[in-house]
Amino acid sequence: MTKEIYDIAIVGAGIVGLAHALAGARRGKRVVVFDRDARANGASVRNFGFITVSGQEAGDCWEKARRSCMLWQEVARDAGIPILQCGMTVAARYREAEAVIDAFLASDMGAECRKLSRDAARDYVPALNGDVRCALYSPHEIRVESGTAIASIAAFLTARHGVTFRFAEAVRVVETGRLVTSRRVVEAEAIIVCPGDDTSTLFPDRIAAYGVTRCKLQMMRIEPASAVELKTAVMSDLGLARYRGYADLTEASALKARLDEERRDARKNGVHLIVTQSADGSLVVGDSHHYAATPDPFGSTAVDDLILAEFDRILDLPERRTTGNWIGTYASAEGRWRLTDTPEEGVRLVVVTAGCGASTSFAIGEETIADLYGANAGA
Repeated sequence: MTKEIYDIAIVGAGIVGLAHALAGARRGKRVVVFDRDARANGASVRNFGFITVSGQEAGDCWEKARRSCMLWQEVARDAGIPILQCGMTVAARYREAEAVIDAFLASDMGAECRKLSRDAARDYVPALNGDVRCALYSPHEIRVESGTAIASIAAFLTARHGVTFRFAEAVRVVETGRLVTSRRVVEAEAIIVCPGDDTSTLFPDRIAAYGVTRCKLQMMRIEPASAVELKTAVMSDLGLARYRGYADLTEASALKARLDEERRDARKNGVHLIVTQSADGSLVVGDSHHYAATPDPFGSTAVDDLILAEFDRILDLPERRTTGNWIGTYASAEGRWRLTDTPEEGVRLVVVTAGCGASTSFAIGEETIADLYGANAGA
């Protein structure tokens, strides 16, 4: 068994692990990243590629999303990752949803956002349905193709920063200053474990103490019958009742009550609408939310139909067809959106426990490295 020495060893090559690798490499540290799969295959590549700021929970989450979006733009530029859409349009059909938009715009998080009439919103989303009352426009978001962006970030980290990647190599042991796989022993002054929704391999008792379970979601790819350009990502009233930055506002209570009554099935299945567009014109559409320690691996046509029904309420795209479906999972914990734990000296366990990993991870990586090495050391 070979022995190697690095400054930082990272377990997990999803977006959380990559974010820590970037932050460490920017400090001039020698970094190695391990992943049990031959390539990133979890939540980081099964999502919308939608880096969301507006609507994130007020405080730490929203602040991390703002910083991460700035870093995403830097990385996208340097790694040659196309930014396919900028901004977000949240279409509202209910008067209660309009009240939530007004309250959000009056908050600190509403800075630079605007309320648009339906006609004005059609400048960004021409296919908006006629019964949309108004829309919230946010300029803060960007969208990349997550299925290729994650691999591009890894390649960039290797080429620009000399980060070493060990794919298809599972880590068996992590302790202070030492990491063991089936092939090698690595000595490192810092080890950062980013396990995603794997709650049983490394430090399972530490993870269990935070009440972490898993969230299963359903997504699909839609092909419009005729060409349509969505200049921004699209959301709907259901998102205003689910995303904490909106849903925690006092004014959201009436919207949630109405949706619980009129859209009971959608609410019960955690359905809300996000629509993003790929370079080929197809649309990534989702999603739903079901929670279990071991979610079943099967998609539900009934749940897909609930998502598509919301799609059709917001977008007028007749004869659209579904060309692909998939299941995603991510770690989830009641009452918290992330955790950073210190199971041993020099070891950090970092998990995003909500569906905002892509939106917040770069800032979390900076925070972890600053905690390990000091706020200004090597900067």
